[in-house]
Amino acid sequence: MMGSSVALACWLLVVSALGEIHLVMGGCLGKCCRGRDLSCSTTDWRMDRVYGTCYCDEGCVRTKDCCFDYFTECPAQDCAVSDWSFWSGCAKPCQPSVRARVRHVEQQAGNSGEPCPGLQQRAGCREYRDHQGSHCGLNSGPAFITSMEFGKGRPKYDSYGNPLDSGFCVEFTLESRTPHCTVESRPHTHWMRYITEGFKVCVACEPPAMRNNSGSCQGDGQESDKEAVLHWQAVGNPRCSGTWKKIQRTQQCTCPPQHSFVFI
Repeated sequence: MMGSSVALACWLLVVSALGEIHLVMGGCLGKCCRGRDLSCSTTDWRMDRVYGTCYCDEGCVRTKDCCFDYFTECPAQDCAVSDWSFWSGCAKPCQPSVRARVRHVEQQAGNSGEPCPGLQQRAGCREYRDHQGSHCGLNSGPAFITSMEFGKGRPKYDSYGNPLDSGFCVEFTLESRTPHCTVESRPHTHWMRYITEGFKVCVACEPPAMRNNSGSCQGDGQESDKEAVLHWQAVGNPRCSGTWKKIQRTQQCTCPPQHSFVFI
């Protein structure tokens, strides 16, 4: 009787040891793979409580055949990116153009983590000096506008560290706009979809869009009465244009962000 008890105890110890070995050797410990890799597998309990072949690659989340400890041994790693760079100069001086800014990947996504966002942004712009540094001169064309995001990148101080004129805001009522404003799909022109007839829009006039010694921006309606119909054109999509009437000039814009723009 005692012999059989000893034999049973030894058998239980063997089974226990084998179980411990199984727990150590099974699962995803040291087996985290990118993409869909059918060789990245083992035999263990799956997350759906079925015992058999299970996988430790990123694709197992989609196919639902991960090993039970996939998310523990292979935790998701979201993509991490740097801050945006400064905006570049305009691609072309003295006319409506496009500028860009970039950011770079600091940590790639892994184990089904959040993928990387866009690494480049573009925005409409216009510079008032040519490549030789000379003033471009004034044109009698329409008022060129772009999104308020463009204004955030403008310098607030001159080269001597003196604060620049903070500018002012002009409120307009949109009279008309071309259909192209609402169908534009490029990332840097999405803001044009908010330009709708009858809406009040606010446009900031600030350096360097201010004309020399005039304290105003081209097309801001300062020399026009409130009944004058003025023309505008969106930078980044020359087919997005329209007309508006000036409501008033104010120091600060009161429109919601999607209806706030900036002269260039």
